[in-house]
Amino acid sequence: MRTVDLPSFLMDKTTVTNRQFATFVRETGYRTQAEDLGWSFVFAPQVALDATIRDEELGQAPEWWLPVEGASWCRPNGCGMDLSGLEDHPVVHVCWHDAMAYAQHVGKRLPFEDEWEAAARGGLQGAAYCWGDELRPGGRHMCNIWQGHFPTNNTAEDGFLATAPARSFPPNGFGLYNMLGNVWEWTASSWAENVSNLRTLRGGSYLCHASYCNRYRVSARTCNAPGATSSHLGFRCAADIL
Repeated sequence: MRTVDLPSFLMDKTTVTNRQFATFVRETGYRTQAEDLGWSFVFAPQVALDATIRDEELGQAPEWWLPVEGASWCRPNGCGMDLSGLEDHPVVHVCWHDAMAYAQHVGKRLPFEDEWEAAARGGLQGAAYCWGDELRPGGRHMCNIWQGHFPTNNTAEDGFLATAPARSFPPNGFGLYNMLGNVWEWTASSWAENVSNLRTLRGGSYLCHASYCNRYRVSARTCNAPGATSSHLGFRCAADIL
């Protein structure tokens, strides 16, 4: 634990949605890393039935991740699926560079890691979660994470097998939605001092489970290469107060 003094800043209430990212793409003609590469990692149970798996990429990630031809932000499960019904879900299959490009276009930026945690806490000091220390207060689900036995059986007791709409579940004390669970969120921060080849992600995702990673705690963190893409990586933007 450490104390951090932060100047005031602005944080988006939600992660960037598919609808918002589609507007960015229409306005700029931007192509994401996954689109240029022609594939991205998709959680195995979500892979479209007609999807093509890139055998040469197998083994680069745990066995529940499949490298799917054509998977990208606009076809999150592979070539056979579009964004119908997912317009208000978080955009996924975006790498750190894609997130930075979007933020720059809309006049914002990615939050630094300490900013992200301060915002996620919603004014609570030392609590495990955005809403307190109990994962399910009164038996109520407060975030979109894995229920059941990971990675073979998701009971979806929280109502979602994969991503949830960006305004699901009650907001935290600062009015921010889904700071925990749903999708991992890129930050502007490097993983460690003098480690610029890895970027920090915060918040956990719909795949997080106590038996595996337990990273849906406010203090939890992970990292990935800035060019990494998958079906549980997203972002939200921050901005300076001018």
